[in-house]
Amino acid sequence: MENEVKLASGAMVALGIATAALVVMPYLEVRDIKPPPQLKPYTSAQLRGREVYVANGCVYCHSQQPRDRNLGPDGQRGWGRASVPGDYFYDRPHLLGSMRTGPDLFNIGARQPSKDWHLGHLYQPRAYVPDSIMPSYPYLFTVKDEKDAQAEGEQPLALPPGFRPMIGQVVVPTPEALDLVKYLQGMDHTYPVLPPEPKPVAQSKADSHAQ
Repeated sequence: MENEVKLASGAMVALGIATAALVVMPYLEVRDIKPPPQLKPYTSAQLRGREVYVANGCVYCHSQQPRDRNLGPDGQRGWGRASVPGDYFYDRPHLLGSMRTGPDLFNIGARQPSKDWHLGHLYQPRAYVPDSIMPSYPYLFTVKDEKDAQAEGEQPLALPPGFRPMIGQVVVPTPEALDLVKYLQGMDHTYPVLPPEPKPVAQSKADSHAQ
């Protein structure tokens, strides 16, 4: 019995230390974080697109957390500066991700702002990146007769040759696909997160005299 009490006590102490180190202390550190001034809340369409992103498991292959240059070459890959806690102020839940089967998407809206590219890439990734292993998402699109699509005022995809449907038919995005692309286009964290460096005193006085 004595050994069981010691074991249980040791387990509770270990759990308490782990909880303090991994939950309480990080919470105390970031609880007062404010969003960067240029970070905007998600629109209703982007929030719907975020739900499509989660529902389709995009987070399992794409991260949203570029690392510091001392921890990895993410900056050299064109993924942008290292993220900071304030970048995720409006994220509920956070979609940091831990796998990079595909590229980090923290700044995909800045790297690739084209709506047409995103839609076509979702429909058939190999049409835009031949070696891509990303799955296609045809169920986010509908194949229609071209005349019907025109009558309904829908904008079909401008797919590359070899990936278009039969003559007389076009591929049109569903509302879910459009919302998902709006979410991807909104992922642009290229704003600065550090205050500008103060000017030297001599330079400041020179600027004042010049004015």
